[in-house]
Amino acid sequence: MNKIDVKGTNTTVVSQDEEDYICMTDIAKYKNEDRNDDLIRNWIRNRNTIEFLGIWEQLNNPDFKPVEFDGFKKQAGYIVSGLKAYCFKDLSF
Repeated sequence: MNKIDVKGTNTTVVSQDEEDYICMTDIAKYKNEDRNDDLIRNWIRNRNTIEFLGIWEQLNNPDFKPVEFDGFKKQAGYIVSGLKAYCFKDLSF
């Protein structure tokens, strides 16, 4: 795990299988350090974000469950904790 400076904000970078992933929470701190959870919550509620996450999962996750994901997609904007649990339940870093 490495850190990079993004406009004065230390941002975590995780490398896995020759791919780099940045920490969205660290980036949200640039906008509002005290309430970055609200920024992430609002971003993940957005239907476009959910569509993007679904496409990314289809391309990158061999264990992706599209039927299960469709349930989250249909409720875009209404549930956050369930989607968050789905998106992050299998992270191993």
